[in-house]
Amino acid sequence: MRNLGSFLAISITLIVFGFESSALAYLDPGTGSMVLQLLLGGIAGAVVILKLYWRRFVGLFRGNAREESERSPSEDQK
Repeated sequence: MRNLGSFLAISITLIVFGFESSALAYLDPGTGSMVLQLLLGGIAGAVVILKLYWRRFVGLFRGNAREESERSPSEDQK
């Protein structure tokens, strides 16, 4: 059901922009700066997401050995 909603949203967007006539709009130099900031922000966000989940991904292959080494001595006394 989720895929159907995405498909409809993309289809409607393509149809609306497909029948649009030319706008004869002016893009000033600030627009390029905004697009560059958008791209750099997206890349930075993707790097942060990868960094956050990389340890979990690697942890799947290492097993419990890492969890045992990260336990504090106070946890062992309980």
